Amino acid sequence: MGSCIICGVDVDGGGRICDSHQEDAVFDFRGDSPNQLVPGRFYRGVVDGYAEFGVFVDLAPGVTGLLHRSEIDQRLDSLEWEPGDEVCVQVTGVRDNGNVDLGWSIRQADREFRGALVQDGDTEYLPDEPDEEAESTDADDESEDAEDAEDEEVAASEPSHEPPEADADAEPGETVEATDAAEVESEASETVEVESKEPEPTETVEDDTAEPESTESVEDDTAEPEATESVEADTATTPADADDSAPERVEVGSLGGAVDDEVRIEGEVVGVRQTGGPTVFEVRDETGVVDVAAFVEPGVRAYPSVEVGDVVRVDGTVESHRGDVQVEAEALVLLEDEAAETVRRRLAEALTAEARPDGLQPLAGDEVVAALADGLLDAAEAVRRAVLESRPIVVRHPATADGYVAGAAVERAVLPLIRDEHAKSDAEYHYFTRRPLDDPVYGMDAATNDATRMLQDRDRHDEKLPLFLLVGTGSTVESADGIDLLSVYGVDAVVVDAAVADAETREAVDTLVSPELASVDDDLSTGALAASLGSAINDEVRADLRHLPAVSYWADTPDRYVDLAREAGYDRERVAELREAVALEAYYQSYQDKRELVADLLFEDGGNLAAHVSEQFREKLETEIETATANLVVEAVDGIEFGILDTDGYTHRYDFPPTPLLLDDLHRREANGEAYATVGIGTDELYVRTTGEVSIRAVADRAAELAPGADVATAGVREGKIEFLAGEREAVENAVVTAVAEQF
Repeated sequence: MGSCIICGVDVDGGGRICDSHQEDAVFDFRGDSPNQLVPGRFYRGVVDGYAEFGVFVDLAPGVTGLLHRSEIDQRLDSLEWEPGDEVCVQVTGVRDNGNVDLGWSIRQADREFRGALVQDGDTEYLPDEPDEEAESTDADDESEDAEDAEDEEVAASEPSHEPPEADADAEPGETVEATDAAEVESEASETVEVESKEPEPTETVEDDTAEPESTESVEDDTAEPEATESVEADTATTPADADDSAPERVEVGSLGGAVDDEVRIEGEVVGVRQTGGPTVFEVRDETGVVDVAAFVEPGVRAYPSVEVGDVVRVDGTVESHRGDVQVEAEALVLLEDEAAETVRRRLAEALTAEARPDGLQPLAGDEVVAALADGLLDAAEAVRRAVLESRPIVVRHPATADGYVAGAAVERAVLPLIRDEHAKSDAEYHYFTRRPLDDPVYGMDAATNDATRMLQDRDRHDEKLPLFLLVGTGSTVESADGIDLLSVYGVDAVVVDAAVADAETREAVDTLVSPELASVDDDLSTGALAASLGSAINDEVRADLRHLPAVSYWADTPDRYVDLAREAGYDRERVAELREAVALEAYYQSYQDKRELVADLLFEDGGNLAAHVSEQFREKLETEIETATANLVVEAVDGIEFGILDTDGYTHRYDFPPTPLLLDDLHRREANGEAYATVGIGTDELYVRTTGEVSIRAVADRAAELAPGADVATAGVREGKIEFLAGEREAVENAVVTAVAEQF
């Protein structure tokens, strides 16, 4: 029975910490299974790498946990941890599948805890208190009594876990530790390969544990201390000359059925990350992407000359790592010249064949969408190519029901392709991100955020620059500056928008899908457009997308989409519930994608979730509509009836519903005649809704003439938004009413 290192109370089972002090000590974990971790305890770990949703921390070789961004007490992108940094985290739980959930620790130094312990499996001991196993294998203790001499001799004949002392008198026949095997072999051979030594075509000496210091432990007049570095640099560019015993090349897509087999793969390095243990290279061939782990020593970069974009040949063993397929590299060779060109040509041919969809079949046979087929196919090809190139995809869309439907349609199509392409189970979180926009404009704020993230990911994690897909935004002049910022870095931008595209953005984006480009004049929603895009990206999810176009319309849903939703099992009432539920959830934490929640609502819900959220939507909306209607000022100007609402005084600006949605519903209820306009005016912004064909830009331009000191400007064509100086509010209200009346 042990005693608690903090309070001294007896602890059952030989432990060294009592139940009441489990969170007062920090543990150095030396076990080999996640199930040995104790939830609630704080552990030292090493930062493995970042993902969009958190930080991976290695607690021990083969035992990694996820510190989700929701557990961190600051913004993820402001966290100053770097891969390889030692940190303290709390284990909050271990799941049945072995995944480890981590929590934030404000304490990051040993002195901030009341004690420190080593947990070796289920055994606990003080750091300066060697365990029994360590004592039994210590062959260097010169203070042993005479009766232990025989034990010392036996221990000395076995491999030690400590670096050996240099022995100039070693005989050729003596046993040499694994860490010196490479140096001894180098006396008889001039060619050595890092990690997988191949001095002669017919023999190989493998050494995964060689440490740089060991080059000094063997006296050799022909070997310089710098030999290890120079050898690695030379062998990294060895031509692809294979001996007869080398395994045949296999495709990455077939590795799932080859666990424990020795294989050879060839492909392009699309990512490199350094963990607290091995260096992990992401290698892509024409069938998929797999992680290749290469180990020199803990936290040390293997094959430093190999970078993203290089073509390599890997010989190794297929392993199952935390449920994912991974290749443990025995040799990694940088291919050059003809060998590299052969692999690149193979990748390019496969990429071209896979990226372009066979054709576009618009949902419900929509002729309006069919007229945009060329642009949609170009957009689909760009997305599919990004997946095949292991390039991250960032989708930007407005935080509205229509915007979320559009983004979810693309997400539903792309995620299965990413899962098929990458062996890692969490690849879909690395390579696909939706970032909703508070306003349906891709302005400088959003673009600066995106540029900062992509440059950090490039520099810190060796990620490729992403493809940006803007749906329901990016086609108007208000987005020109944001798109220009991306173009400075050569980032590809694809815009898919049901709104009319302005000339200023047509040349700025790589691919643009807009009704005006095909001379289409129809009330088309972005959700309907994106649903057909999703079916072109991945035809296998076509059935999942059939009800989405109907969900994206608030009113006047085309009959073709109503019928298509009904065929998919969604009647009008069910479609309305989905629309309202998505609109409510889109408002809360609008900057978050809410991937799982939105997927549950749109694709997985049996009815209870959407119905429950929809009921909340209606209650909140009705309360606001009742207040707005009671305070609506109605006046007639030149035969046009105006309903004017003071949105500062008679709406809850920081609660649901948002002003644009409230005014949309208010306008639908109040506009009984053909000549009606709803105007919502606040401190420095104004929204216009009309029954007639009115250009919001023309209204803003005319209002600027009538109120020259108000700095009137269009802020968003899609939502009919105009901005102005707060001190000129009354003048702007009168000017806008006049300008709208002139256009009717």
